[in-house]
Amino acid sequence: MRVAWEIERVRKERFDQLARQAGVSASVFLELVIDHLEGELTDRGVPEWMPQPEPNEGELPIDTA
Repeated sequence: MRVAWEIERVRKERFDQLARQAGVSASVFLELVIDHLEGELTDRGVPEWMPQPEPNEGELPIDTA
């Protein structure tokens, strides 16, 4: 499937470089990155290294630390 979004040229070039260094195409590399991220998602479906969204209305925050 083709994707239709725009990113900064320097990021695209870096992504392509990382894919080449890994010996795969950029599309295969993207699929592998997504697969890797699956293991880093919080219960909200957001990578743990990103800021987490606020609780939904009526939902109580639970500190898991």
